[in-house]
Amino acid sequence: MLKPDFIAGVPWRNERDLKTLVENRTTYTLHDCELNIFETHQEAKDVNLVFGDLVLTTMLKGKKVMHLFDKPGFDYLPGESVIVPPNEVMKIDFPEAKFDNPTQCIALSISQEMISNTFNLLNERLPDKEITKEWGLDLSNFHLINTQDLSEIINRFIRIGVKERSKEKDLIASFALKELLIRLTQTQAREMLEQTYQSLASSNRIAHVVDFIKKNIRENFSLDTLSEKACMSKAHFSRTFKTELGLSPMEYILKERLNLARNFLKLGTKQVQEVCFMSGFNNPTYFIRAFKNEFGMTPKVYQSQFH
Repeated sequence: MLKPDFIAGVPWRNERDLKTLVENRTTYTLHDCELNIFETHQEAKDVNLVFGDLVLTTMLKGKKVMHLFDKPGFDYLPGESVIVPPNEVMKIDFPEAKFDNPTQCIALSISQEMISNTFNLLNERLPDKEITKEWGLDLSNFHLINTQDLSEIINRFIRIGVKERSKEKDLIASFALKELLIRLTQTQAREMLEQTYQSLASSNRIAHVVDFIKKNIRENFSLDTLSEKACMSKAHFSRTFKTELGLSPMEYILKERLNLARNFLKLGTKQVQEVCFMSGFNNPTYFIRAFKNEFGMTPKVYQSQFH
C-alpha cells in the first residue's frame, strides 16, 4: 500500500535510453510549466542544477544531499519537497546512488505569470487571511514534508504530464497547477503554525485555537467550543481554518492525535490500547483503522519496527 504522503513512482528509463548516469533528464513541456524527471545511477558530488523559473522539486526514490542558499547541505528523501526560486543554483550530492539503486526525482518549473495570476486571484477572492497577510509562497520555508493533499496533487500532475494525451492537456494542467500552488501555501502555513503557534497564540485567532487543541488533545472538542475560542461564528471559523490550512478543524485534531500516538508507539512502553486512550481516542477499533489509513500499517506493526 502506498503511504498517502508519498509520491507514486514514474517509469524508469530503459538502460539503452540513458544519455548519462548522473541526472539523466526526461522533459514534458506544457503551456505554463515544464515537468522534468531526473534519474541518477551512480554516486556523484557537486552536481549543479538551475532553472529560470520557480521550481518545485520532489524526491521519488533514493537519497540526495541538497545544498541551497550557501547553507549547510541537508538530506533530501522521498516524502519531501523543496521550493527553489528562479536562477538559484542547486548543488546536489548523490552519496548512495548505484546502478541497481538509483535516485529519482521530479522538478516542476512554473511560469511566473501562472504564479502571479493564481495568487492575485486568491488575494482578490479570499483576502481575509488569518495566518499570513496574503496568499503567496514563503521562499524562506523551502524544505517541506509532503502532506496528503500535496502528494495527491503532485501525483495527479505527474499523470497529466507523463500520460495525458488529449487536446485539453494544457488546460487540465493549468487547473492542476492552480491547485498545486494552493496546496503548497497551505502546507507552508501548517508548518509555520507548528513552529510559531505558542508565540502567536495571544495575537492570532487560529494560532490560539491550535494552542488550545494541543494543550487539551485528550479532551472531546466541538466546533462550538473551538469557534468560541476563535471569536468567530462556527461557519466562518470552519471555512477559514480549512481554507488556510487545507484541513477542517476535526481533520486537524485527528492528525494531531495520530501523530501523538505514533510518538507513544515509538517509545514502546505502552500497549496499543493504552496508547489509544492516551492520544485522545475513545474507541480502539476506530483508532486502529484511522492509524492504518494515515500511516499504511496498524499501530502494532508500526510499534514492532522500533522494538
